[in-house]
Formats: sequence, C-alpha cells, structure tokens
Amino acid sequence: MSFGQVSIHASKLCRPCLKSILRQQRQRLAYSTASSAGCSKAFLSEKTYFWDNKVRLAHGTRRREWQAEDKSAKAREVTVERVWRPAIPDTEDLIDQEPREADVLPHRRRKRRKSLLRNGDSVEEEKPLPPDSSSQLSDLSARSPTNTLRQRALAYLALSKPRLTFLIVLTTTASYSLFPVAVSPLASSVDLSPWTLLTLMTGTALASASANAFNMLLEPSYDAQMTRTRTRPLVKGLLTSRAAGIFAAASGVAGVALLNYGVNPTTAFLGAANIFIYAGIYTPLKRLSVWNTWAGAVVGGLPPLMGWAAAAGQAIPHSDLCWQDLLFPADGSSVGGWLLAALLFAWQFPHFWALAYPIRSEYAAAGYRMLVSYDVRKTARIAMRYSVAMFPICVGLSYTGVTNWAFVPASSVVNTWLVRESWRYLRFEGAKGSARGLFWASVWHLPVILVLAMILKKGLWERFVQGGLNEEELRAWQVVEEEHHDDEESEV
Repeated sequence: MSFGQVSIHASKLCRPCLKSILRQQRQRLAYSTASSAGCSKAFLSEKTYFWDNKVRLAHGTRRREWQAEDKSAKAREVTVERVWRPAIPDTEDLIDQEPREADVLPHRRRKRRKSLLRNGDSVEEEKPLPPDSSSQLSDLSARSPTNTLRQRALAYLALSKPRLTFLIVLTTTASYSLFPVAVSPLASSVDLSPWTLLTLMTGTALASASANAFNMLLEPSYDAQMTRTRTRPLVKGLLTSRAAGIFAAASGVAGVALLNYGVNPTTAFLGAANIFIYAGIYTPLKRLSVWNTWAGAVVGGLPPLMGWAAAAGQAIPHSDLCWQDLLFPADGSSVGGWLLAALLFAWQFPHFWALAYPIRSEYAAAGYRMLVSYDVRKTARIAMRYSVAMFPICVGLSYTGVTNWAFVPASSVVNTWLVRESWRYLRFEGAKGSARGLFWASVWHLPVILVLAMILKKGLWERFVQGGLNEEELRAWQVVEEEHHDDEESEV
C-alpha cells in the first residue's frame, strides 16, 4: 500500500501499527517507510518509520549510515495486497482535505472560536451540549454483561431520567422546607415531620419516574431520529415496550399511593395530575402545536405546589382539611407556594429553548413542532420576558413572608446573570455561543435561588440565635392549640 512516494510492505508491520498509521494520517501527518522483499531490509523498514516520526531508536546506529542504504531500497518499491480493512486513503488526498473538527486539539478549537468571535464572525457549528443522563446510563447498560442485574438496573434507571427526577424532588423539597411554620414546643402533631418529608421525596421520585417512562414509551421512533435521544434504552432495545410499560405503571401507582397515605390526598392528586399532563398532554402535543412548551412549563410548576400542600397539611392541626384549605386558604397563606410555582414555570422557557437551540433542525426533521425550530428570535424575546419576571417573583417571596428581605439583593445577583445571558441570546439569536451561555446560566440559576431562599427563610436565623420561639409566636401557638382542643371537645 502506498503512502505518498514510498510503499510499505504490510507484512513488516503489525496490526496495531497499521491502526496507528491510519489514526495519524487523519491528523494530516505523512509517514514514510522503506520496503524490501529481503529479510535483511526488514529492520531498515522499521527504522525509517520511527526516524521519520522523530522517535529515537534504542541502539546507536547513526542516521546517515542507513539513509545511504535506504536510497537503493526506495528504488525497488513493490505493491502488496492489503492485509486488513478498512482501506488506508492516499496521503496526497489527505493533505488536500481540511481536518475534521473532532481531530483538532481542544485548545486549538477554543483558540479558533475566540479568534472568530474577536473578528466579529460567527462560529458556524454550535458545540453540542453534553448528552443527557438517560443516554449515558443506556451506554453503560449496553456495555454491561447481557441479562445481568447491573444491565437491567441501569436500563430502568435510564428510563426514569434521573437528573430530571432529581430536579423535581429538589423543587418539591425546597417548597416543603420554605413553608412558614414555626417548630411548636407545645404539640409535636403540628411539626414538619421528617417522615413526611421522606415519604414526599420518595413518592415524588416515583411519580416523576413514571411520567418519564411513559414519555419514552410513547415516542421511541421519534427519539431514534435525534442525536441527543437515539441512545435511550427503548431505542437501543435494552428493554421491551412491555417491560417499560409495566415499570411506568407500577412506579406511578406506587408513587401516588405513597403520597396519598403518607402525606395527604391533595399532594397525591397533584402527583397524579403531573403524570397525566406530562405523558398525556405534553408528549403528544409536541407533534401538534408549538404550545407544548407552555404545557411542559405547567408540569414544572406543579412540584412546588406538592411540597407546599404537604407542609400545609402537617402544619395546620386539623384532620378534615380539603384541597381548598391547602391551596386556596381564606387567609391567603398559600401565596408563597404559588410564587414558587410561578418561579419554576418561568424558569422553563430560557432553560428549554437554550437547550433546544443546537438541535432545532433535528426537532423539525423528527416531526416535533418546537417554536425554536421556526422562529429563534421570538423564543429569545419570550425567554427574556420570563427571565425579567424572576425579579418580581423573588420580591414577592420576601413580601409574603416566605423569606427575609436579604433575599432580594442576594437573588438579584443571580437573576441579573440570567437576564444578561438572555439578552445575549436575544441579541445574537442563539449564535456566538449565546445559547450555550444561557443554558448553563439556567442550570445554575434554579438551585442557587432555591438554596438562597432556604438559607434566608424568614425567622430561621432569629430562632436559631434566640434558641426557640419568641413570645409572639408562643402566644400564637397557644391560641391554635386552644382552638384545636375546643374542636375536639365539640366533636365528642
């Protein structure tokens, strides 16, 4: 086989060496070797290969001595058959080709992008976002031994979309902990129970896994057409549709039952509604209307309400509470829960459209009706609008007594970062890395905001410093306990 001006005797090189030559040729490095039919020239062929690639030999032979002998060997070039496939392309053709993006070293790619941005040019190819957790777990499952517990466990875990499920559990837990209730020293029945919190987290995770499994079950043929989703477990055949359906139904029933008996019926109803909206409305709506993003945002806004309803059911000492008392009480104490739901609803738009921008053409080719595939500028305006809405929502949390007023300036720093990236996304319409910048800003924005809200919860540090309840809170709890005692006597 020929490499430019010199041929190589394939029998003189092992298979790993030939693979190495092919790999280096794709990086536009030309190699030369000598070939000879005689056994006495085999060593010379190996020496030429290593010398031309600047690799020192262990012995002390000088290069000039064997280069003189190499001239006669080059005159007797021979053509040999290929001993393995695929065929190695000619070096002259490789020199004329531009190197692929994947073959360029990372620091050179970054330098090229910075140079283009500095000159005002746009980077032609948007760097793809990292694969989702389902695809990564599916790859691990595919590499595991067949029909083993590890393979099955990884496949089912991929079916539940663990990162998305973790985010949903996080928002539910944050809302539960932000409910404005003091720890009563008078009656443990009105505490925020750790057991209730554990039941809430487990039930929410099971409900989320059910919704995600139903989502994958309904669209494997569409997932197979997109680079980000074509390695999911059903697409790769790691699980059958029957097994996925049983897993989705079992986890949904178990999650809703756990929320119903371990928390309260209102929270269980919200969990079941989340499964129905995500699998029954959002999933088919993706192929029918661009309004599917708003339906998906509703799904994201329900978990904070679940956490708020769970905490309200524990904090208010009445056993016959209905859903109106938890979500729409007469005193308006549920406004904080609805503000947290609004925070999650607004967050969905900058996050999802920044995520979908690099694969917008794949969405369109797969038959999904995503607004980002038709009008990027319109999605940028909407993302900007909802990013700005984060400021009044955070102010509302402090105004309603969920957090103290220190939360307003602290959250404004993070919200300003999100608005800045949304402005860049609007200005460049997703180009010049603006979509990627908005995506990572949204990824960090939500957990930082929720953690800040929990740290700056109203009254948390005052009670910590004082070592318990103040006199006003103690009198309030005494009144609540007396009313509860009178209600029990009247029932008897």
